[in-house]
Amino acid sequence: MEKLVGRKKELQELDWAMHSAKSELIILKGRRRIGKTFLIRSFFNDKYTFHFVGAHKMSKRVQLSNFRDTLIKYSGKDMPELLNWHDAFSALIQYLECCKEERKVLFFDEMPWADSHGSDFVEELEYFWANWVQNRDDIVFIACGSATSWMKEKIEDNQGGLHNRITHRIYLRPFYLNECKEYLQNHGFEWDDYTIMQMYMIFGGVPYYLSLLRPYLSLPQNVDNLLFVTGGDLSNEFDELYSALFKNADRYISIIMCLYTKREGFTRRQIEAATGFSGGGLTKMLDNLESCDFIVSYQQFGNKSKQTLFRLCDFFTLFYLKYMRDNRTKDEQYWQHHFMDRSVESWEGFSFEQLCLRHLAQIKWGLGISGIATEASAWRYVPQQEDTGKGAQIDLVIKRVDKMVHLCEMKFSEHPYAITKDYEEKLKARRLLFMEATGESRGVVLTMVTPNGLKSNTHSALIHSVITVKDLFAGL
Repeated sequence: MEKLVGRKKELQELDWAMHSAKSELIILKGRRRIGKTFLIRSFFNDKYTFHFVGAHKMSKRVQLSNFRDTLIKYSGKDMPELLNWHDAFSALIQYLECCKEERKVLFFDEMPWADSHGSDFVEELEYFWANWVQNRDDIVFIACGSATSWMKEKIEDNQGGLHNRITHRIYLRPFYLNECKEYLQNHGFEWDDYTIMQMYMIFGGVPYYLSLLRPYLSLPQNVDNLLFVTGGDLSNEFDELYSALFKNADRYISIIMCLYTKREGFTRRQIEAATGFSGGGLTKMLDNLESCDFIVSYQQFGNKSKQTLFRLCDFFTLFYLKYMRDNRTKDEQYWQHHFMDRSVESWEGFSFEQLCLRHLAQIKWGLGISGIATEASAWRYVPQQEDTGKGAQIDLVIKRVDKMVHLCEMKFSEHPYAITKDYEEKLKARRLLFMEATGESRGVVLTMVTPNGLKSNTHSALIHSVITVKDLFAGL
């Protein structure tokens, strides 16, 4: 089996569950393509007491037929047709009571798909747990699914037989840069860190996307091969991604399209005005999008939670909306022809900011403040009147408990970044404006995040600290 990269905390959690003295209910969540099934396969080496996979968009009858086939496979015994989920779990109990394993591992993959229309799957799962599993100490039940809204509503927030039964919650997130680098090196890539960052800006840290890259092709060739060639493996990924994760996917896409129009993000009230969604329905959709790492919520510096902003942060979605959605050229070498365009440089600058925000822990490590309590936020200044001066924005402000405040400037450059006289004056003015507007009169410093550091010149002395590619690729 292919080598597992990263996931140390998740493996530790699984190991703890396997060696406990009681039955365990493990919830494994994460967006589509993130490697949930591969994590379980790697840890258990494909050896389970019972492993059932829900079938996408299949009827209750088909799900039950598949369940029966799986029971026959593991038990080695024939059995009658299963008419409902009560019969199914009763048959599972009969099989498990004959098993001799010290720890019985039940892996239900794509569990939301098993709960087809008109199904009593959840109710019977509750009964199975409350009336049989809770009386035993040898069951390790792994519930896995990409449809995070279903997992949260039906399992995590369950008020029936599964209420307060969950013993482990594992949420699988995209790879960080260092994990992407390890994965690519394990598969024969010789890309440098700069190229890996460019790759990250398009595909993010989604393991499945990385698995489709080919080491004998350049990054632009890989992008064309996957996205712009007719029938490319990811040419239809956008629609499939949201449809597989969310019921009523068009409503979620409406929110995504709204957030795409303003890079600094929208308040909830602004989202309501733009989409027409409101109340608990909007709250649920925003929570689901954030739990899948498509959007991120963050605070404006010094503001209360009611001023929370929501921003689109999924790299693949951002790239798709920028370069694929309205692309009518039919050019199957589009990225090879355009990746050096000036407009792409501007897009890379914005994407690099998103990359830095994703790697906040690494930035703190590079600053030597990993062990210091901090608050990360954004800051935006809007003049009250047009003639009072220009507005200003800082996408990352790190306020430390020891009263220091880092104003982070993020610049993507292949070479050491050179601060010009004009930029120096701009940075000084922005820092002064921040201090005046927020009342932070001391300890406000400028931090530059740029891959290859700063070019030393007469204008670089105002920078307090520099975060480079070495820091962003740190394995924490």
